[in-house]
Amino acid sequence: MKIKNVEERTGLSRSNVRFYEKEKLIEPSRNESNGYRDYSENDVENIKKIAYLRTLGISIEDIRSIISGKVTLQETLERQNEILNSQITDLNKAKRMCEKMLGEESISYEKLQVEQYVTELQDYWKDNQTVFKLDSVSFLYIWGSMLTWITITVLCLIIGTLSYSKLPTEIPVQWSKGVATSLVNKNWIFICPVICVIIRYLLKPFIYAKLQMNNYYGEIITEYLTNYMCFIVLSVEVFSILFTFGVVKSVVVLLFVNTAVFMGLLVVGLTKMDLRGKEIL
Repeated sequence: MKIKNVEERTGLSRSNVRFYEKEKLIEPSRNESNGYRDYSENDVENIKKIAYLRTLGISIEDIRSIISGKVTLQETLERQNEILNSQITDLNKAKRMCEKMLGEESISYEKLQVEQYVTELQDYWKDNQTVFKLDSVSFLYIWGSMLTWITITVLCLIIGTLSYSKLPTEIPVQWSKGVATSLVNKNWIFICPVICVIIRYLLKPFIYAKLQMNNYYGEIITEYLTNYMCFIVLSVEVFSILFTFGVVKSVVVLLFVNTAVFMGLLVVGLTKMDLRGKEIL
């Protein structure tokens, strides 16, 4: 059957079906006469199973392991159940605290006395370490913001505009051992902000899909990596201008430092947010 029939049979969008196929969770055959995908009844059933497991918060990677036989569905469900129980416990605890506070005749920030609701303050802080870990990685949120992307893109445009009249007709875009190996028209300098737009609006959705994160943290990391790539574009633009005027000769050191600093900060942030464990779904 064609993908249109699959959409009707499963109630899922074409993009969902294509995504599962791209991730090799389903592998429909090809019609030899026209090359179109030919989905079977088994494909339809598998698509429904995959979509259902996703609604339970089970990751694509875990579903792949189930299908390949590396783990059983029962083992995965038991692990997911533990994760959900832990989350439910934390949410119920927070809900009870909110209800207790709302039970007061009047509640305001000025009148709030934390000790009125928490007996052992130090123990309470320890029980909520996850929150404080997130608070300690604010750089990730700042670097992953829309404002940061706009700033980088605008800087690319401003730097290009200010330097354009002083640049020679042709500028280098490739270098080797301090020597320009490829030259292009200086109008290339305005390609940098365009690349930033392409990265955000065309490449970003692809990055998010590959990360396989369906929670808020996945979005933050996607924003982080997107802005990091735009920052690389800005760095290359600046280097190209400085190279043209003979100020610097090697781009390798610049890119290495950029990568080391920002990837290092990302690793620290991921560790503190405990994303390497149960948070990655």
